[in-house]
Amino acid sequence: MKIISMIPARYSATRFPGKLMQDLGGKTVIRRTYEATVATNLFDDVFVVTDSDIIYKEIVNNGGKAIMSIKEHDCGSDRIAEAVADLDIDIVVNVQGDEPFTDAGSLKKLIEVFKDDHDKTIDLASLMVHITDDEEIKNPNTVKVIVDNTNFALYFSRSVIPFARDKAVDVKYYKHKGVYAFRKAALLDFYRLPMLALEASEKLEQLRYLEYGKRIKMVETDVQGVEIDTPEDLERANKLWK
Repeated sequence: MKIISMIPARYSATRFPGKLMQDLGGKTVIRRTYEATVATNLFDDVFVVTDSDIIYKEIVNNGGKAIMSIKEHDCGSDRIAEAVADLDIDIVVNVQGDEPFTDAGSLKKLIEVFKDDHDKTIDLASLMVHITDDEEIKNPNTVKVIVDNTNFALYFSRSVIPFARDKAVDVKYYKHKGVYAFRKAALLDFYRLPMLALEASEKLEQLRYLEYGKRIKMVETDVQGVEIDTPEDLERANKLWK
């Protein structure tokens, strides 16, 4: 299989504009993410996909590979789909631009899912982390996922799922990490299909796949990482980098 990684990168993030160009240990966040992804040695190629001249030049001028988006896009999957439409690939892994602490072990687990899927029952795969902190579980910025007994996703939500009506039941809560591995065909299907009510309501693009009957295999990892969504996250990331 030919496997590449695409890193979608918007400059004007809602909560922290310009976050990908902030300094992290002497290099920008997006450059750290790109270099960490390349360093995993898991991919035939790695690209940053962006709508920003600033981000494009940051990657290319430092020896990396970047692609400029042609159209306006509402989500990272759409941006990637446009970029890979004419590429001869089998699997594309979406690494978030604001996650510079990319974990090779977790990405390898995602890729292995497809190597073992001889009947091609999996359209895409993604990561989840077991969480126990009550505040994190209740936080709408923490996207939760519930799975069936074979770890296929049943639903994603900003709400607390499952709701523990019976406190005696030992329920595990999982946080969804926005790292995806797609079959190319599934990604292009996503790009062509219109948004439906659940995705529009929760503002979670992965729900579009479930609403159209796609199968998402969830892979558990114990690596939390640091997602840089706020200036406080960046401060934590710099401390961790040191």
